[in-house]
Amino acid sequence: LSLPLLILTLGLFTLVINALMLLLTSWLSDKLDLSFHVEGFWTAVLGGLIISIVSWALNMALPDKD
Repeated sequence: LSLPLLILTLGLFTLVINALMLLLTSWLSDKLDLSFHVEGFWTAVLGGLIISIVSWALNMALPDKD
C-alpha cells in the first residue's frame, strides 16, 4: 500500500515513517523509564535520514545471496 506514496514522493515518505517510528520509540521508552529521547519532529527526521543512509550503505556492502 505504501508503494504509490513512495513513488509519488520519491522516497521521502520513508523518512517520515522513520521519523514517526523514532518518535513512537521515544514515547514508549519514556513510559518504560528508559533513557532514549528524541526532542522533536525535525530531530526525528534527521535521525530517519541517518537510518536511511546507513541502511542503504549496508544493503550496498552486504548484498543478498539469492
